[in-house]
Amino acid sequence: MEKERVGASFDDKIASSEVVTRFAPSPTGFLHIGGARTALFNWLYARRHGGRYLLRIEDTDRARSTQPAIEAILDGLRWLGLDWDGEAVFQFERAARHAEVAHQMLASGHAYKCFATADELEAMRAEQRANKLPLRYDGRWRDRDPSDAPAGAPFVIRLRAEQDGETTIHDQVQGAVTVRNAELDDMVLLRSDGTPTYMLAVVVDDHDMGVTHVIRGDDHLNNAFRQLGIVRAMGWPEPVYAHIPLIHGADGAKLSKRHGALGVDAYRDELGILPEALDNYLLRLGWGHGDEEFIPRERAVELFDLSGVGRSPSRFDMKKLENLNGHYLREADDARLAGLVAPRVAALIGRALGEDETDLLRRSMASLKPRARNLNELAEGALFLFRTRPLDLDDRAAALLDEPGLALLAQARAALGAVETWDAPALETALAGVAEAAGVGLGKVAQPLRAALTGRAVSPGIYDVLLLLGRAEGLGRLDDGLAHASA
Repeated sequence: MEKERVGASFDDKIASSEVVTRFAPSPTGFLHIGGARTALFNWLYARRHGGRYLLRIEDTDRARSTQPAIEAILDGLRWLGLDWDGEAVFQFERAARHAEVAHQMLASGHAYKCFATADELEAMRAEQRANKLPLRYDGRWRDRDPSDAPAGAPFVIRLRAEQDGETTIHDQVQGAVTVRNAELDDMVLLRSDGTPTYMLAVVVDDHDMGVTHVIRGDDHLNNAFRQLGIVRAMGWPEPVYAHIPLIHGADGAKLSKRHGALGVDAYRDELGILPEALDNYLLRLGWGHGDEEFIPRERAVELFDLSGVGRSPSRFDMKKLENLNGHYLREADDARLAGLVAPRVAALIGRALGEDETDLLRRSMASLKPRARNLNELAEGALFLFRTRPLDLDDRAAALLDEPGLALLAQARAALGAVETWDAPALETALAGVAEAAGVGLGKVAQPLRAALTGRAVSPGIYDVLLLLGRAEGLGRLDDGLAHASA
């Protein structure tokens, strides 16, 4: 197979006809990260060109296709905002149409009946292996009369593939790729039980759905040459192909679970990633526009083209995703974040939040989100608001309430108790006075305060903590801290 880079971008030459793309997952598991990126690229390309983005569920593998997997795929696409046009197409329901096309090709001479038995085919492959030849069908029934077969013998229908010359696909990512037709054998279109093969079903569905651009992983590039044989045999318009390199782990190996190749639902539910962050990360995973890193959806639609897709595999980096997610957390609406964080807090404390507590959580977002990289960290950071008194101190917090720390805590408690208006300026003035009187920096005063107020050594800014807790709760926790240390 030879590759040659296409000189000009096809995006600048798109015909006036409507662009139609499709995403066609197999429902044998959750929507994985590579599939999500393929869906995103198809969605963006269609939206940029004012076309349609379609969804097809390739559920012909009945043993492995499951309804929960279908629901997980649909749920993941909706969460990512990759809405499809029209109703989803289910490939299995179209089996009769696929068989109809196979018989049309049989009638036109572009396909033929093959009566080779399983034993004969296995013997053929064994001989090829012994002679170190490529394993491919040898065309033994290509030119034979079907009447040579025993009456009622089972048969498959095979494509009568071109044998001479070569086929070139001008792929919009991989460039011009050429294969000698002699390398392509006569593949099966219809099995002996009358069921269509995947290769036939894909081509028929793409044609009937009006797909103009097939954008998919480059592991399908070899399939494109075989599928193109069906397209040409039927005299159908040839789609534009764009085969995207696969995603690898940070170590350069094929992406697997150990690299973070989880279902999209796991990024949402387990890792606390926002959909806009995952969208942005997947967009930049193999596609780029200058130095732009933060690209919201509207900007992505404006910019996306196939010429920006690289030819080398992309490397998945969880740290980069979390950093990007931190950016979108800081940009997110506080009420929306509180709604996403509330169930996580409830799970941590073992009870649902009340209305007042949910409002408190919302007000805490502005203080918590600058330090968080995901929703889990936001939930953990907010826990101090909902702990019951007296607080359990972790080891680091307890260490801050040593003798010097308790002395500063007592002074701070007295100064804060004298504050008449519980607002930021008054709190700052009170604690600044404590630090000055003790001859230490404000950070020294904040450390034992933080331990007593939150039970932890790390928290939002001390003034934010005091304001969020309020006067009564804040002073009560300081009293608890002093009493606990003296007990």
